[in-house]
Amino acid sequence: MASPKPRVELYSHVGCPKIEQARELLNECLASAGLDVTIEDRVGAYSSPTVVVDGDDVTGGPPPASGVQACRVDLPSRAQVLAALERRSPR
Repeated sequence: MASPKPRVELYSHVGCPKIEQARELLNECLASAGLDVTIEDRVGAYSSPTVVVDGDDVTGGPPPASGVQACRVDLPSRAQVLAALERRSPR
């Protein structure tokens, strides 16, 4: 039986100026990892943008909490996203 694909979420708030940059990076990393995964968009009062793989923020920060609408300074890097996908990818 194949392992399940990782759950990938992109948290943002309305009007986030960096969301498309984060989405593009995430799509590039998914393609590079050979994963066909639907990105689940979470829009609300979150630190934005936040990339989460299987419940973990790829930057190592705490999980996103609703009610804190802010722009993130520590955007995820390509290396962080790829490392998170590698840890969670089916073998």
